[in-house]
Amino acid sequence: MKNLIFTITTTLLLTGAIFTSCNTAAEKVDKAEDKSIKADEDFNTAKEEYLADIENFKKETAVKIEANNQMIADFKVKIASSKKDAQIYYQEQIAILEQKNIAMKEKLDAYEESGKDNWESFKTEFNKDMNALGEAFKNFTVKNE
Repeated sequence: MKNLIFTITTTLLLTGAIFTSCNTAAEKVDKAEDKSIKADEDFNTAKEEYLADIENFKKETAVKIEANNQMIADFKVKIASSKKDAQIYYQEQIAILEQKNIAMKEKLDAYEESGKDNWESFKTEFNKDMNALGEAFKNFTVKNE
């Protein structure tokens, strides 16, 4: 008799636990919809941050490129009073710097959104190239002093 009562009690407890832990189909759909909405929100937030990062980087770089253009204009004024043979050399060097500066602007303008990983890679390479161009400008001023 004790075994029968124990078996019935155990069966009832297990059955009750199974029924209370099961979700209805509607509850499962609601949970899935909530997860989907949250994932969409996270995706949209990440995309907005990605696009904002691109826009900020382009603005910052445009300022640097414009500063380079100003230095080029200043160099052209400085070399106007140089000797003729020095003037030719400096004009050639300025032309090279000017072409590199234009190429950097075109490279940045040509970038199209192609994912966060590609953006980070592009940004790293572009910053390296901009730093090299900045060093070239710095070295040019050292020679010119």
